[in-house]
Amino acid sequence: MIPTLVGVPWDASSSFERGAALAPPRIRAALASAAGNAWTEDLSDLSGTGMFDDAGDLAFAPDESAEAARAAIEEKIGALLEAGRRPLVLGGDHAITWPVVRALRPRHRRLSILHVDAHPDLYDEFEGDRGSHACPFARIMEGRLADQLVQVGIRAMTGHQAEQAARFGVETIDMRAVAAGQRPTLQHPVYVSIDLDALDPAFAPGVSHREPGGLTTRELLSLVQNIQVPIVGADIVEYNPVRDAADLTASVAAKLVKEMISVMHRSG
Repeated sequence: MIPTLVGVPWDASSSFERGAALAPPRIRAALASAAGNAWTEDLSDLSGTGMFDDAGDLAFAPDESAEAARAAIEEKIGALLEAGRRPLVLGGDHAITWPVVRALRPRHRRLSILHVDAHPDLYDEFEGDRGSHACPFARIMEGRLADQLVQVGIRAMTGHQAEQAARFGVETIDMRAVAAGQRPTLQHPVYVSIDLDALDPAFAPGVSHREPGGLTTRELLSLVQNIQVPIVGADIVEYNPVRDAADLTASVAAKLVKEMISVMHRSG
């Protein structure tokens, strides 16, 4: 299955600041920049035939409802899967992960999710919205869309979300545990969801919810590079170009795209 980029420029489920809908073309521009090259750290040449494809961006009407947007995302990902593509989704806010996983789940008897984030995104509802970008993993787990959810980099947990994590059997590796050397053990083929605010703001300032004390870029790259189970899909979300500095976060996102494609090929 060929790794295939697909942009989902949706940020209407954001609770604090819009801007993530602008991210997909900025990530692509950084990926194609002449400042870098097409080689990954394990010396895979992504310019080779069949290394990856690009399905373009979904289009949403200005007044698109969240329900209609979720249906369109699920339909698009389903079509890519039917065509033998492995989706690498460029968000967009984190609400898009729920419909992506809805499309994936019927094709996988067992599924792990590796969620890298400063926040658990496990609210039952946030500001009256059960589809908020603060809620996708509550929807995923209550819908039994994953058999294992491992969250890495957490450092903005709340009491309610801790209760939700216990309720759903979530494995939480917060930043204190990361600093102590703990790393995830994935049991099944995995969907990888990376919120760029998992990174310390020093490495990725272009996010809406900056949370100090996060992962370094090298720690995040190593986490991805050391995945040993098949990656069935992935997303990179919550890049907000409005808050970026000299396209630094776009460059980080592009680097993650490259390394994710390489690991997708290696993992089968």
